[in-house]
Amino acid sequence: MMTNLFSIFDPTTSVLMLPMNWLSSFISLIILPYTFWLIPSRINMMWIQLTNFINKELKILINKNALGSNIIFTTIFIFIMINNFMGLFPYIFTSSSHMSMTLSLSLPLWMSLMIFGWMKFYSNMFAHMVPMGTPPILMPFMVMIESISNLIRPGTLAIRLAANMIAGHLLITLISSTGPSSSTILISLMILAQMLLLTLESAVAIIQAYVFSVLSTLYSSEIK
Repeated sequence: MMTNLFSIFDPTTSVLMLPMNWLSSFISLIILPYTFWLIPSRINMMWIQLTNFINKELKILINKNALGSNIIFTTIFIFIMINNFMGLFPYIFTSSSHMSMTLSLSLPLWMSLMIFGWMKFYSNMFAHMVPMGTPPILMPFMVMIESISNLIRPGTLAIRLAANMIAGHLLITLISSTGPSSSTILISLMILAQMLLLTLESAVAIIQAYVFSVLSTLYSSEIK
């Protein structure tokens, strides 16, 4: 039962020994032709409004003195959101439910921010280790706590995204697995419950992408 339950997250589909399920991460490329239309379609207009909204939200969080822009964080939000949504469709692999995918996003981003911060603003990075007003006797402990909290940031970003995507899919799979042996009334209730869960998962797909991009933006704003 447990093996069958988690088999929905197993990327075993392959052609010529090459894993094909990970190609679902690039399914978002199908929306690119819409951006080149002379007259924007409704999908393109909705996409423009969404990106403008996220761009305004993230611009508030980024420090004005920080170098760079929030284009990368908007791109991360769109990429994660599309992969989360694609996983809600039948027979489409959910790449964002795997740590190999989420950690590949969070770890390079965190490492690049740390390398840039320690090379350019090392004095300010040391200052972040000890908050203002900390008693001298507690300073060594605060340095240890801040260092540990800084080191686990990429892991928490990756685990949060993967765990939330896995939880919803497992719940939907558990409900649907009891369908064949249930009565008509229970099947009707399960269909209604799954419709509500899919609505909730659609919201979770957006929220988790937003949380990932917002936290990444906050981490980058600390480097100044």
